[in-house]
Amino acid sequence: MSEYLSSEERQNNIVTLLSRQGRLSVADIVGQFGVSEATARRDLETLAEQGKLHRVHGGALSMKQAPPELPILQREQEQFFEKQSIGQTAAALVRDGETIFLGSGTTVLEVARNLRSRQNLTVITNSLPVMNTLSGLPGINLIALGGMLRPSEMSFIGHITEQALAEVRADKVFIGVHAISLENGLTNDYLPETMTDRAILKAGRQVIVVADHTKINAVATAFLAPIESINTFVTDENSPADFLDSLQQIGISIHVA
Repeated sequence: MSEYLSSEERQNNIVTLLSRQGRLSVADIVGQFGVSEATARRDLETLAEQGKLHRVHGGALSMKQAPPELPILQREQEQFFEKQSIGQTAAALVRDGETIFLGSGTTVLEVARNLRSRQNLTVITNSLPVMNTLSGLPGINLIALGGMLRPSEMSFIGHITEQALAEVRADKVFIGVHAISLENGLTNDYLPETMTDRAILKAGRQVIVVADHTKINAVATAFLAPIESINTFVTDENSPADFLDSLQQIGISIHVA
């Protein structure tokens, strides 16, 4: 079969087949297309570099497209127990006396809920739900960043927010993402928020991403940052082990809730 197909045509067929089956091994490709194992591996490496699949040992997984993100109030019940566990585990990484930044989203909001009893903690945030959760607490020094309100996320973004971010520094930044993969890094689905999120990443000495298993090996519209830009990844026990192993191999600390 391979003698009638160019490498580009064969690779397109591999992507189509992968989208149907979800997973392909090198042996599957050898048998399906009549090519050598070396050619099959080269095809997979090429497609992985193009962000069209997720390369794993012995084969590949399909690169799922992250669905559009629902408003924050509608997302609170999605993966509810996983987010609760992630919030508890991530909050345990915070020490009293630190300055932290909490971004927007339902998973980061769970981190905030687990910090309400802390003492001598400074929290910087652009998230209105986080502000409401932590306001008025005696042990929390709350710094709220303004800007243009994104109603669906109840967060402040844009030029004014980014200017304020340039004036603050945090020991740890906690941020959620819409999708995360080795090849495509951190991606979100709302382009106007990208520059604000990049400014958030620069505001902390340590970047901690909190995300449940549904966000892994997915890609969304707007590129935020490469995978190497994060220091710590906090997720739930349903996350694929090979993905977590790959993060550890590049020096990212893993915490499974």
